Amino acid sequence: MFAIVNISGKQFRVTKGDQVKVPSLNTEAGKKVNFDQVLLTDDGKKVRVGNPLIKGISVSGTVINHGRDRKVVIFKKKRRKGYRRKNGHRQSYSLVQIDAISASTPKKKTEPKKKVESAKKKEKS
Repeated sequence: MFAIVNISGKQFRVTKGDQVKVPSLNTEAGKKVNFDQVLLTDDGKKVRVGNPLIKGISVSGTVINHGRDRKVVIFKKKRRKGYRRKNGHRQSYSLVQIDAISASTPKKKTEPKKKVESAKKKEKS
């Protein structure tokens, strides 16, 4: 079973046991996180697509650690003008271990007991 989840504005395809680098989360390492913005699920038999989200399905995981990704170099140059600019950037990330993709079953609404009320009305008549 896999799911496509929206985490901090980016979409990730996750399955149980995956380790995913996501944009930095404000959660301590070792803590549990829950992602409820699920866009699509596939269990091998049935594919469920949200419009835009699927209600009642969530993905839970554990934050393993935080870090910084490799450096990306930005180099700008205009030929014959003497214009050169070099800049670098390292993006912060959180490494998340996916624990489960769970579907919470909606609670059934219980109908009020009409038989008891109708029996009381018959007694009054």
